[in-house]
Amino acid sequence: MRTPLIIDTDPGVDDAFALAVAAASPEVELIGVTTVFGNVSLENTTRNALRLLALLGRDDVPVGVGASRPLVHPHPHLSSAHGSDGLSGYADTLPEATRGPDARDAVTLLRELLEQAARPVTIVPIGPLTNIALLLAAHPDLKPKIGRLVVMGGGVGGGNVTATAEFNVWSDPEAARRVLVEEDVPTTLVPMDLTRRCAVSAEWLDALAKTSAVAATLVGLTPSYLETYRRFLGWDGMAVHDAVAVAEAVRPGILSGTPFPVDVDCSFGPNRGALVVDQRLEVDAPKTLDITMDADLDGLRAFLFERLAGLAGLAG
Repeated sequence: MRTPLIIDTDPGVDDAFALAVAAASPEVELIGVTTVFGNVSLENTTRNALRLLALLGRDDVPVGVGASRPLVHPHPHLSSAHGSDGLSGYADTLPEATRGPDARDAVTLLRELLEQAARPVTIVPIGPLTNIALLLAAHPDLKPKIGRLVVMGGGVGGGNVTATAEFNVWSDPEAARRVLVEEDVPTTLVPMDLTRRCAVSAEWLDALAKTSAVAATLVGLTPSYLETYRRFLGWDGMAVHDAVAVAEAVRPGILSGTPFPVDVDCSFGPNRGALVVDQRLEVDAPKTLDITMDADLDGLRAFLFERLAGLAGLAG
């Protein structure tokens, strides 16, 4: 039985790899994609999602256009790691989409897909959490239809936008707090502490590009992102943050999780957007959020490579 899967995304180079892993995994049925502002504007994230699905031979998947800004406060759009168009300036190398966005907005599409699903749906938010916060606020009766949220975001030991805040949570802290702290939907958080450790090398990417034309096109989207991560990592490689979250959705337990009490800093001080994780052994607060802090890193990279190498069987 395939698990119904929805990806909420702001493509983004690592989002592109995440969508590809989902498309290449027989354990899941990709039933919808929703877009959100984040790495680039909503217009660009939506265009990128449509073109990536065309590359992957999944034009059949509906794409719902979501939030263009955070719930409360404006977003400064400071990300430059993905280039001006979100895909290192190479978005136009992707096939033209054969269909436009769905007539339904993201929250409506999410609602209808959940209502129609015969089995619990896994939702993988890999951008700011605005769409998911709006869904849960507007339609709390649908929470039992969600099998699990697998969220890429947050940093337990620090951030990448500020000293303490990771980009997705920082982009809309109020939405993140709603989803990660206030709601009672089963949630697995995949933080950047782990996803950075799962970074792949330039040699890994070169080998992947040789497996198919689709994989080569995917790797061709990486130059700006790879250059940024050479500086961040200190070696020739890049993090595929969002693909790691999709791997956990596809194969539950491929990452090792531990429950913790958490909060999200929504103040306007230097820690705005920080994930506050209480790691004390003795604490009265409920441990509500499963945070993945470890994995067999070589095994995970091998899993991602195997799935992405399977793109040879897709259109393109």
